[in-house]
Amino acid sequence: MGDETIVVVGAGVLGLSSALICQQHLPKTKVVIVARDLPGTESIDYASPWSGAHYRPIPDVTPQGIHEASLARRTYEHFKTYAAGNPDASISFITGMDWLESPGEEYLTAKTRYQDIDEFRVLGPEELPTGVKWGASYKTWCVNTPVYLSHLMRRFLLNGGSVIQIQLKSLSEAFTIQENVRTVINCSGVGFDDPASFITRGQTCLVANKASHTVTRQNANGTWTFVIPRPAYGGTIIGGTKEERDYEVSPRLETRQKLLETAAKSFPELLDENGQFRVIRDIVGRRPSRTGGMRLELENVEKGRHIFHAYGAGGRGVEMSWGVAEEVLGVLRKCISSPEIKSRL
Repeated sequence: MGDETIVVVGAGVLGLSSALICQQHLPKTKVVIVARDLPGTESIDYASPWSGAHYRPIPDVTPQGIHEASLARRTYEHFKTYAAGNPDASISFITGMDWLESPGEEYLTAKTRYQDIDEFRVLGPEELPTGVKWGASYKTWCVNTPVYLSHLMRRFLLNGGSVIQIQLKSLSEAFTIQENVRTVINCSGVGFDDPASFITRGQTCLVANKASHTVTRQNANGTWTFVIPRPAYGGTIIGGTKEERDYEVSPRLETRQKLLETAAKSFPELLDENGQFRVIRDIVGRRPSRTGGMRLELENVEKGRHIFHAYGAGGRGVEMSWGVAEEVLGVLRKCISSPEIKSRL
């Protein structure tokens, strides 16, 4: 792959992670990021900076789920090492807790499924809040996503990477950005004209109240309430909604009120001396969702040209980011000599 230029489409967490890993392990290539939105941009469609973000183990009951759980675990292991050597990345390891009011069977068997997760244990009945039927505690990470994205971009640029800020109309344009482009990594979020892709609106609230650990609570009505501290003095995220194909851009005041009221009942220890949350801002973002799960595969578009698709991660982009980047790298190392791989939309 000597003298080749690799173009990464998208500067969210998947694009930045993929660009960095290619820089590190494919030193004879030039890596260029092409993106509409960059770290520091406040666009509702630039999903990564709106993320909480943290790791939460989810039961893997399908082949796709098993694969995505593996990607999340690989990211978890990478973050343990990376956080120790890069304090400016704003990754912090703390206690995470799950409280479920109506747990499915997949959670009731979670003890054996997750026994390899650091400090994982199922909570005893005496440790559960009123109304909660099942709970677990484990070691998790949380990250201040705007800080982390800027950190990744800074490393990419200092390592000799270049960035072109434009909006592509098609993936084929990426091959014309510079000379000798044979490989494009598609980290565009919702992809290009993929009928399986759709957006999921998420609304959360950033507050100044401090939290020492993450808590995710499943409510009996099917909604979820969560608390995620953002390291590096980033406040605390109170969430949240999942609204498929909802294109409303502005935060809904009634949603904020409902989120804070529910969180106050579930986590009263977070309230200030006046019994209030100190709101910094409302957050609205569009998660890049996809029917059937994330698309992660190589496509041979024509002789000698490849596109590696890595998009549609929904709300788990940060959570799976380094695992995805490792898969991208593994395939790119082989793609020149590999036989054609048919694209599966």
